[in-house]
Amino acid sequence: MAEIHARIAVIGAGTIGIATAYYLMKNHGIHDIALIDLGQPMAYTSAQSGENYRNWWPHPAMVAFTNRSIDLMEDISRESDNRINMTRRGYALSTRDTNIDAVVAQLYDGLGKEADRLIRYHTEAHSDTYQPFDDASWQAAPSGIDIVKNRALIQDRFASYAPDIETVIHIRRGGDISGQQLGMHMLDHLRAAGARRVTGEVRSITAQDGFQIEITTPDGTDTLMADQVVNAAGPYADEIAAMLGVELPIYNTFQQKIAFEDREAAIPRALPFSIDLDSQHIDWTQEERQMLLEDPDLAWLAKEMPGAIHCRPDGGDAGKWLKLGWAYNDTPARATWEPPLDDKFPEIVLRGAARLNPALKCYYGQLPRTMHHYGGWYTMTDENWPLIGKMGPDGAFMNCAMSGFGTMAACAAGELCAAWITDTELPDYARELSIERYEDTALLELLQASSKGVL
Repeated sequence: MAEIHARIAVIGAGTIGIATAYYLMKNHGIHDIALIDLGQPMAYTSAQSGENYRNWWPHPAMVAFTNRSIDLMEDISRESDNRINMTRRGYALSTRDTNIDAVVAQLYDGLGKEADRLIRYHTEAHSDTYQPFDDASWQAAPSGIDIVKNRALIQDRFASYAPDIETVIHIRRGGDISGQQLGMHMLDHLRAAGARRVTGEVRSITAQDGFQIEITTPDGTDTLMADQVVNAAGPYADEIAAMLGVELPIYNTFQQKIAFEDREAAIPRALPFSIDLDSQHIDWTQEERQMLLEDPDLAWLAKEMPGAIHCRPDGGDAGKWLKLGWAYNDTPARATWEPPLDDKFPEIVLRGAARLNPALKCYYGQLPRTMHHYGGWYTMTDENWPLIGKMGPDGAFMNCAMSGFGTMAACAAGELCAAWITDTELPDYARELSIERYEDTALLELLQASSKGVL
């Protein structure tokens, strides 16, 4: 049995764990770090990322948190000659409703005093103040939010959208990045600084004069001794916490996506990340719908489905691929290493996405054989906010519960967790994103009544 020593052990080598180690090194000069994972870095949940980012949240704490993360990603983009392929065409939220008071109220809640300055309305068929999104460069993109309430202007800018779309809420500080390249950039710096990777499964943790972590490796069993430990274990964060006698208020749901080559050029390459906010009935034929209704296990597919289905071009302006996703599953489940993919999902998400972008109907029943169907675990709290900060025994910390926003939040989450670990100055939002928020009854009541932002 080998014994390894490290000042800090980070359990989980996904993007969140890597970012925690990176900002411990970058901001605090700590190099004696061990990154522990059963597999290769970013090969599990992080590999299934939608690779999108946005600063759209219905609460100022999450707006500040994600704005900080975007700032840090922009720093990395600059210093790496945009190795992370960061673009910024925004998030386009579409609806067939003309009354969007509820959405606007959430925007005002999130933006606070800045809302009047950042929100712009466009109600005419032409608008000189609605900046185009042809250029994917994040440096040239505007901030704020454009609310478009004119069908002619919508059709002019979003030609692939169905003609019944009445309103588009265009979140301008949003886009996509390469999550894998973001992680590799940080890993490269960690390797150069002397941080170590330990490949194996954590079997137990004992807190006594630091932490003794038993790890089953391909060569046997090792013991890692660390002064401090970070739980960044993604869908297994609850199991790691339990080893230290801590019960976390988190659960997992499995969400799926597909990616395929858009051989028919159904979607313009410059289309922003597009979300259909409206609930809907999937576009089946009458015969198909009747068959589904007659099968108790499939009848749900013929009934009303929730909104927030999304579509975006993938691979840049010169690429041909699309990504479609629909996070309609809200059933808690125990995480598994093998993804429980549903063979019906590709046709479900395609037919759902075709309501906003009707040209996708050309793929009904004939998605390309090269289509990639994949999925990952969303680990979340009831309010869908992260848990970052202290966890149980002195010296134990957590950085987890990043359901659906792990890639976009990784930099700020890593920076924040590193500040907790080193007991240095914390940002204003730190307490609200820690376990301490559960002592704030007023905040919890507010969060229960607001959108979870699951996409």
